[in-house]
Amino acid sequence: MEMRSYGFRGRAGRLRASAAALLGLAACDNGVEPGALRFGQVGEVRVRVEVPLQHGIGGVQQVLSWTSDGAWLLREAISYGERMGDETVKPNPGVPLQYADAYATLISELNESQSQVFVVDENLDPSCGLVASRITLSIRDDGRGEEKTWTRCGFGMLTTLRTQNAGPDEHASRIVEAAIRTWRRTLGSDSVSVYAGSLPFGTLERGERTGNTLVRPLVFKTPLGAPGSRTPDGWEDFWAAHAEDGRAAPEVDWGSEMVLFAAVGPREEVGDSVEIRRVLTIDQGTRIVAVEQIPGDFCAPLHRLIRPYHLVVAPKAQPPVFFAEIATERVPCGTR
Repeated sequence: MEMRSYGFRGRAGRLRASAAALLGLAACDNGVEPGALRFGQVGEVRVRVEVPLQHGIGGVQQVLSWTSDGAWLLREAISYGERMGDETVKPNPGVPLQYADAYATLISELNESQSQVFVVDENLDPSCGLVASRITLSIRDDGRGEEKTWTRCGFGMLTTLRTQNAGPDEHASRIVEAAIRTWRRTLGSDSVSVYAGSLPFGTLERGERTGNTLVRPLVFKTPLGAPGSRTPDGWEDFWAAHAEDGRAAPEVDWGSEMVLFAAVGPREEVGDSVEIRRVLTIDQGTRIVAVEQIPGDFCAPLHRLIRPYHLVVAPKAQPPVFFAEIATERVPCGTR
């Protein structure tokens, strides 16, 4: 399974970098040389967790970045094979400065002898297999112009990591513990991933226009054990209506895969979108969780008739496969 990396670009990233640089200059102006500060005291801590799903046929990647001015940002993405399924971005709530003291405390702890990560070998680049998560911790020091990175294996998503059975060396638990402390001080100890418990899925298409006049979601799948050459009832008619330009339907292995279509009907604001978030195995079958994202107040979206939709492919799941009621979600301006 190949997991993608996500950079942190754009205006918000430049502002955080500028703030960190100003902090570094302030330290020098006060007579404190960068070498006298703890490593990372002016800089950034970044945790990346790559979680395999269903023995590597898909996965979740989570990247949490936290800068010394207090600002943090969490990106999460789920994929199936080479297809990205969905991605979400969660910035720190409120004023970033509220998290600056917690950042300083974390850096102090990571520099202490009992939990110090700087004695851990940076050169180890383990293969974590198809079950364990790959955890990467990076600490950047702006004053020194250096960055240190460690990668180890553990179990769980970012918000469920545990130090038990971390490997492959005896110091791996220190890297996992550092990741745990980072998310607890930013996201909070009761936080949960938006993709927790989901089967992998990948996007086939997503957009604002579909030729279908449907106002409800659909599931296309053949019975378990059916040959891959068999096409689900209604799929060909659906695609003919959906693809008004006559483009060919995507290739799907109907013997092992299913297709999910989330739609809410006509909307009148550009920026309104639909996202499938989770494919959950439950006692009564498989529940699909989707959300409609609506532009936040004062975003001034354009008024135009659209039909937002999200079409995904996923491993064939236990019947019945059904959509939960689609929830709505207000999206702050500038976060997508």
